[in-house]
Amino acid sequence: MSTTETSAVSPSSDSSSPVPPKAKDQAKKLTVKQEREARRAEKVAAMLAQQKRQQRNRRFGWIGGGAAGALVVGLIITFVVTSAEPKVDPASISIGELQTYPDLTANHVSGTVDYAMTPPAGGDHAAVWLNCGVYSEPVPNENAVHALEHGAVWVTYDPAVVDEAGVQTLRDQLPDTYVVLSPFEGLASPVVASAWGNQVFLDGGDDTRLADFVTKFWRSNDAPEPGAACTGGVDGAGKVA
Repeated sequence: MSTTETSAVSPSSDSSSPVPPKAKDQAKKLTVKQEREARRAEKVAAMLAQQKRQQRNRRFGWIGGGAAGALVVGLIITFVVTSAEPKVDPASISIGELQTYPDLTANHVSGTVDYAMTPPAGGDHAAVWLNCGVYSEPVPNENAVHALEHGAVWVTYDPAVVDEAGVQTLRDQLPDTYVVLSPFEGLASPVVASAWGNQVFLDGGDDTRLADFVTKFWRSNDAPEPGAACTGGVDGAGKVA
């Protein structure tokens, strides 16, 4: 009887036993592996999405940069086209009552020179040129004529007629280089503009012929030594600029 019961109980005990430990471990490992692969897949997907976003942003950046560059180039071209003016041919400029003095000598001499015109517009002159600039006192003729030889324009004014405001009006119209501006007493007109071999007597600083004279003769190739220095020579008295 006890033997029968034992044999009867034994099968019942086997059928109700839990999952073997080995199967549990395999199931657990499978689950961990699946989770790891899932996480890896998520990372890969996130990385791919980020790469796509970066590519899209770069593409938009290229498009925007190209558009901005095209806009800048267009603005530059428009500015050049609209602001450019054809260069005036000095030979085409006509100046009323222009005095010309051809065949002037250009020897270096010492001492004073008796010039045929007042103020002088060329001829023999001192070996050292006058530094270009603005002077409040008369400058030596012989040095100023040497500056004319280098292509400078010499603007003189009668201080008895032209006041400080008039002098400023003259300064405002003249270039910053290759110009001498100085008083000259006893002129036949309030203002006289001189270049090598050329001269015009002006009614004042507002005479429109001054601008034409400067455009025509400033640093002119008709001077004996165009482009030679207008600095490094000698200063006259009363240089203010």
